[in-house]
Amino acid sequence: MSNFHEPHVTHIKADGMPWANPRSDLMRRNIGRASQRCNGSRSIHNPQEPFISRKLSIPFALATLAATTLLVAVPAAQAQDQGDWIVRARALHLDSANKDSTGLGLSVNNKTFPEVDITYFLSPNLAAELILTYPQKHDIKSNGAVIGSLKHLPPTLTLQYHVDAGGWRPYAGLGVNLTLFSSNKFIPAVQTALNPSVGGSSVGLAANVGFDVPLGGGWLFNVDVKKVKLGTDIKSSGNKVGEFKVDPLLVSVGFGMRF
Repeated sequence: MSNFHEPHVTHIKADGMPWANPRSDLMRRNIGRASQRCNGSRSIHNPQEPFISRKLSIPFALATLAATTLLVAVPAAQAQDQGDWIVRARALHLDSANKDSTGLGLSVNNKTFPEVDITYFLSPNLAAELILTYPQKHDIKSNGAVIGSLKHLPPTLTLQYHVDAGGWRPYAGLGVNLTLFSSNKFIPAVQTALNPSVGGSSVGLAANVGFDVPLGGGWLFNVDVKKVKLGTDIKSSGNKVGEFKVDPLLVSVGFGMRF
């Protein structure tokens, strides 16, 4: 026979007398609880049970609250960042490639300026983006010396593919740039010697990559990088003497609203 003895636990009955059998005591407690539910009589209970119940109920309640909050908040945030339109305002930096075939060492200055773009979603992933700004003025230089100035208006239209990467939305696009040149001016000495002119327009390919980061409430943060084929003929007294290619890299950062 085993020398192990079941611990003796003394419980108190409702009438104050000791009850020495744990198994019988357990049965009695179960019967007492059933009786209590039926007729409201008082039953014997473990003093630690309410404390244990409170310890278990508090984290359970918190977990339930957190889960409910997530279930409500996540669809709401996603709904706020849905829509067919995005309008962004960005600061754009133009970095010119300055490729010149005239032998005059032509270049234009780099600059930073504001731009606005409008994006329309044709499907959940496919979108068309139109980039707009006002005419931008650039200095024209020959071997580093300023010889004149011009303005250009470069609207760009791209077709983009967007993906939802969870927390951010990268995209890539391909399209066309139309640049309109205007207000060509040269210093008097150059005007008299060469009578130069710059072509009226340029049409070229445009490619871009970027990403949006939803901020909630429909707002988003955007980073975008474009490469544009942009060039023009250089003429002297009406005769073409070469080509000047700006072919800029355009880097922009800004904020937008989706609706």
